[in-house]
Formats: sequence, C-alpha cells, structure tokens
Amino acid sequence: MSRKSLIYIAGPTSIGKTKLSLELAKKINTDIISCDSRQFYREMRIGTGVPSCEELSQVNHHFIHHKSIKDIYTVGDFEKDAIKTIGKLFRIKNTIIMVGGSGMYADAVMFGLDEFPSIPTEIRNQINIFYESHGLESLQKLILDKDPKYYSKVDINNPKRLLRALEVCISSNKPYSSFLGKQKKKRNFTSKMIFLNCPRNILYKKINNRVDFMIKSGLELEVKNLLEYRDLYPLKTFGYKEMFPYFDGITSIEKAVDEIKKNTRRYAKRQITWFKKYDNALLLKPSISADEVYNLLNG
Repeated sequence: MSRKSLIYIAGPTSIGKTKLSLELAKKINTDIISCDSRQFYREMRIGTGVPSCEELSQVNHHFIHHKSIKDIYTVGDFEKDAIKTIGKLFRIKNTIIMVGGSGMYADAVMFGLDEFPSIPTEIRNQINIFYESHGLESLQKLILDKDPKYYSKVDINNPKRLLRALEVCISSNKPYSSFLGKQKKKRNFTSKMIFLNCPRNILYKKINNRVDFMIKSGLELEVKNLLEYRDLYPLKTFGYKEMFPYFDGITSIEKAVDEIKKNTRRYAKRQITWFKKYDNALLLKPSISADEVYNLLNG
C-alpha cells in the first residue's frame, strides 16, 4: 500500500497560497487543512484574508473559523486536532493538502512539537505579573539575558512567545533554545513541502494591494465591532492592533492603514526566514499552475 502524503504549501502572506491550494486540491480531489492560526477565529474574517465563501465552497476546508476569539487554542491543541482529522481523511484519501503561513503550526503537524518541562503555576504567574508591570521591552531584555540564541531568531514583538520561553528558562535553569530541534515524532505519512516566493518588491506590492482590498471590504467596521475584545490575544495581530489608535482618536485612518502595510511586510520577512529552513522544499513561483506542481511532485 502506498504511503500517504501531506502536501504543505508554504510562503509569505499575500503570495498566492490559497489560489494554488484550491487548484491543486480540485485536481487531485482532496481536502485542505488550514494551518493559518489567524484564520481559526470566526470573528476575524476580513483582516485575516480568509478564503471567500465561493473559494471555501469549491473544496472542503478544515480549521477555518472553528474557534472564537474568546477560546484559548494553542499550537499543541491544533497539533492534536489536526492529526486526528488527517488520520480520518487518510482513510479515504491518499493525499491531503495543508496550507498556511503559520510555520510553527505547520511544523507541529509535520514533525510534532518539541518536548518541554512542565511549568509550575507559581513561575507562570510570576512571569505574567512581571510582564504586566514592566512591559514588553523588559521581557525582551530578560530573554536576551537568559537565552541570546533564541532572542536572535524569535519574533521579539510577540509577548506570547517570549513568556513561554521565559517560563522554560526559569523553571529548568536552561536556555529555551536547548530544548528545540530534538528528535521529532514519527508520522505515518510523508510530508512534501512547497515554498512559494517572489522578488521582494513584487511581494510588497501584493501586500499593499491586499490591505487596500481589506479596507474596501469593510475592515474598519469589522475592527470596530471587536473593540471590546481588543485585549484578547487573537486581536493583538497586524490588521487589527493598528486600528485601535484610530478608534481612540490618536491617529488617522490613513496612518493606521500605513501601519498595517508596514507590519504585514515585517511579518512576511519573518515568514520567509522561517520557511528557508525547509531544505527539501520545492521553491516555486506563485504563478505556477497546479498541473506543473502535480508533475513536479509525481515526476
């Protein structure tokens, strides 16, 4: 019996992953697993670039809008749920497609998560109190002191990642980075990776055009309706957090839009850095057709 295959389509935001995933899924008659962590939440549609209703109707998708912003949903939760769903799909499919720009969530599915020590509640509470009283910059300095190796590659503007790393550093008295990259879990399927990329100037134009389209599609109203939930973690992301100063009367809508574009470009750069570690991935242009991809994967 042939080994089951998971085709992961990776790449920076706005590159064209959705279009290719739809075309390829229709060609091989399969389902799509979304590993875009921003698209899990049903209240966040416009600002996360969720596939349109028409696109979603063309192929069966999993893990899009299956959670609320009020839910706590970790990468570990996603790994467990995704592996369960993939197992069910492989009973009737030989190949499944996974698509999304959240590299950590994709890695959790393909390779499993690294094993970390358990964190005592008092240490977790202590670090959270430190963050609340001292702010993000102090977290960054603490990580730089405790684990400069991890500091050099982590998104230092993501407090959730910093808090998690500090929990491990302090409770184990070892650098967080020392727990990374250990032996991964064995999967009963083969992962094949496709990395879409294009020249930086073209990508940035795509990003700017997408943000303009989001504004025309009603992003301002979407964020306005979520203002009371602005302190929830899912809303501390680009496309939403930049709009809050506008509603507070601190900045203009034009400035808010410029900030969204800037932060989205920064996010895309971090994604590209993450995906470059996939040495065995097919590096392809976003204009490639599903037929061409199919031939490359099966040639």
